[in-house]
Amino acid sequence: MVTLAVIGAGLRGQSYARRALETGRATVVAVAEPDPVRRRAMAEEHGVPPERTFAHWHQLLAEERLADAAIVSTQDRMHREPAVRAAELGYDILLEKPMAHSEEEAHAIAEAAARAGVLLAVCHVMRYTPYTAALKEIVDSGRIGQVVNIQHLEQIGWWHQAHSFVRGNWSREDESAPMLLAKACHDLDWITYVKGELPTRISSFGALTHFRPEHRPEGAADTCVTCPVERSCAYSAKRLYLGCLGDADKEFWPLSAVTGARTEAGVLAALADSPYGRCAFAGGNDVLDNQVVSLEFADGTNATCTVTAFAALEHRKTRVFGTLGSIEGDGVTLRVHDFLTDTVTVVETGSAVNASAAAGHGGGDATMFDAFVDAVDKQDPRLVLTSGYESLATHRVVWAAERARRTGTVVALDAPTAPGSP
Repeated sequence: MVTLAVIGAGLRGQSYARRALETGRATVVAVAEPDPVRRRAMAEEHGVPPERTFAHWHQLLAEERLADAAIVSTQDRMHREPAVRAAELGYDILLEKPMAHSEEEAHAIAEAAARAGVLLAVCHVMRYTPYTAALKEIVDSGRIGQVVNIQHLEQIGWWHQAHSFVRGNWSREDESAPMLLAKACHDLDWITYVKGELPTRISSFGALTHFRPEHRPEGAADTCVTCPVERSCAYSAKRLYLGCLGDADKEFWPLSAVTGARTEAGVLAALADSPYGRCAFAGGNDVLDNQVVSLEFADGTNATCTVTAFAALEHRKTRVFGTLGSIEGDGVTLRVHDFLTDTVTVVETGSAVNASAAAGHGGGDATMFDAFVDAVDKQDPRLVLTSGYESLATHRVVWAAERARRTGTVVALDAPTAPGSP
């Protein structure tokens, strides 16, 4: 059985640890988490003894190697140091996305893993869904001819934007990462995976359009708990978090980010003095709420990726246009149009309907984690869909898009030179 050390026991760390319990193919034997409630909860759930329960990753990684693999699921800006140290100690590594907040730090992680000869898998969970597997098989088969255009839509969800990117841990770039890196590095990685190559030129436009003080409803209070107009606001924290009560998935996420309470009084008390109860228009947040990225490939193919807060939280929607046919997908079902016969075939891919993090991103979380455990068990890196350098390469697309947006230019993406890059 594969043994795991979990570094960061938040939503992502908990999700992967619970998958280990479900399958019985891996077991958590050590945990590092600064929050005492989360640390104690994970230790109790997985039977981790006190001597292998740590308040800080430094303490865990000061020991000799305690497990076969480490899950690094700390906050975005806290990936490099534990990942590099874990590699040096010989841990195989499952690293939560994004790899790091800068190209320099991400490269240091990939280089450390390569130097140590350990497996490094980044959590590009979208690559692993049954939907993606079915779509890529059709594209790679040549069934729709040469791909000419890809249109991709990432629907963050209006309440998810308010929860994570207005009130939550990813509300400010200087404390976390730009929206495109924090949320849509999944999407740009996915487009390049489907296409099978990196783009050569990139442009981007985006803005923080709505969650600004000038759009604050008239008469709104600083917190939703005391706000006289809260009931007429689509971004009411009271409505969002009280609405989670009684739903196991929603109590796991997003409610667990706010409080461990499972009563109305407990939730309201938490919102009264928490950023999660703050008016969504009070200010303090600066990440974008909408962005579009345009990609050009060497063979003339172009692609667009639209990221928007102003939609339901649903699966990504994608259209792939080829010279012999096209594909329209909603994350679960594919409609394949054959130009020669002018017929449409519907493919039910078997992906789960619920796209949220609490439900495992349409099956991607479970499949990716299982592939990682299998790769560690068999010591076969081919069983995961990316290497560290491949993930670095698609992250470079994100950083290029951000440079393009900030400078108002079209950015040429230099060919990667690192070993193992696509």
